[in-house]
Parts: sequence; structure tokens; C-alpha cells
Amino acid sequence: MSRILALLIMVFPGVLAAYGIKLMRDMTFGILHAPIPNLFLQFTLGLILFLGGLSFVAGFIFYRDRKRNKVQKRFSKKSGT
Repeated sequence: MSRILALLIMVFPGVLAAYGIKLMRDMTFGILHAPIPNLFLQFTLGLILFLGGLSFVAGFIFYRDRKRNKVQKRFSKKSGT
């Protein structure tokens, strides 16, 4: 059950990042979605969603690899602190 929960926690930011890419792509082609008043705001919202989702997934992978000692020495936890 915990693995399914972890998968759902990873899928949700991925979906948000994909929606952010869609919003930015639609701005490029001039497609404005209903609740957003202008294209610049749509692009900004898409960029925030994309970067937020990407940073969450990247941080999760980095944290997991750091816990398993699979990162470079400069990224590993310092002993004693």
C-alpha cells in the first residue's frame, strides 16, 4: 500500500508539469484557455507549474539517491552535522 501511495505522490507533480508544458505550448500557438485572461499570464502559469513539478520530482530522486549513497561525494551528507 505504501508503494502505491508513493507512486501517486510522484504522479501528481508529473501531471502538473505536463499541464504546464501544455499551457506554454498553447500560448505559442495563440490558444487562450477560458479562466486565464491573457496569453502572458497563461505562459507564466505554465512555467510555474512545469518548474514546480520538475523540481519536486528531481528533489525526490535526489533525496532517494542520497539516502542510498549513489551520489557524488560533494552531494553526500556530511558526517557529524
